[in-house]
Amino acid sequence: MKIAFFNAKPYDINFFTEANASFGFDIHYFDVHLSLKTCSLAKGHQAVCVFVNDTITKEIIDCLLELNVGLIALRSSGYNHVDLQAAQGKIPVVRVPRYSPFSVAEHAVALMLCLNRKLHRAYVRTRENNFSIKGLLGFDMHGKTAGVIGCGQIGAAVVQMLKGFGMHVLGYDIDKSQVEQAGCAYVDLPTLYKTSDIITLHCPLSSKTQHMIDSKAFSLIKEGALLINTARGGLIDTEALIEALKSQKLSAAGLDVYEGESPYFYEDLSSSFIPDDTLARLQTFPNVLITSHQGFFTKEALQHIAETTLKNIHAYSERKPLMNQI
Repeated sequence: MKIAFFNAKPYDINFFTEANASFGFDIHYFDVHLSLKTCSLAKGHQAVCVFVNDTITKEIIDCLLELNVGLIALRSSGYNHVDLQAAQGKIPVVRVPRYSPFSVAEHAVALMLCLNRKLHRAYVRTRENNFSIKGLLGFDMHGKTAGVIGCGQIGAAVVQMLKGFGMHVLGYDIDKSQVEQAGCAYVDLPTLYKTSDIITLHCPLSSKTQHMIDSKAFSLIKEGALLINTARGGLIDTEALIEALKSQKLSAAGLDVYEGESPYFYEDLSSSFIPDDTLARLQTFPNVLITSHQGFFTKEALQHIAETTLKNIHAYSERKPLMNQI
């Protein structure tokens, strides 16, 4: 069975090659995104493997169908980048529903610690032999209140980590039982916004959650709160975020995701420039820390992603039930 693997990075190739020793698939790695221009590369392959920054539109799905591609395998848990309505009944889409909740949870907490104690700024200072600590004042997380929005596996892991710091943790999820299982107190969103010193997002992106953190939400958020997003960029209205930073409503923001990230994240643009004025504006704030959607990026997570993705494809090749079909 032949697999067209798009947007392949060296680390992808290493982990998938190792995992494929148990399956023996014929994987062709392409370093380009799957698009209408590159769709022809999938000719002669029975499956395509794509990542979160490959936008799978109706036109691309139609192209894959014309090429007799039978499966779209996402090596991610999120699937908001796929037109599922266009795929429905025509081509199955499988995903990796879980890989390592601790990888993303630990990254979220790392962003909190780094921003609170200004570690990113301190690092730059000391590299330039500036050992002043003026402007690097933080606060004790112990005794403060954290609000976790989305209490699935990742959110639940964050809850336990923050409780370990001695924080009072509030949770919100459309499924109240998830909050109870995570081990924190359920509150509605307005209460969470008003009382949390740190707010961290761990919910999926949907029509209901698109721009859930907008100007109205920022008007409710506690003065001087710290906002973390390691879930999906579209959860935050970026223009409203910039206004909240300019007015000092927020003390800081840690972003591992950005709603317009697809052309930039995972790419080396150090010899070029960023044409996205909004992203460029965010980068000017000293209290904004942006990482390139790397929350998942641990050895354990990549191993599990490779193994689960190939198991999904193996089930398809054997005509077995697709347990991870969306």
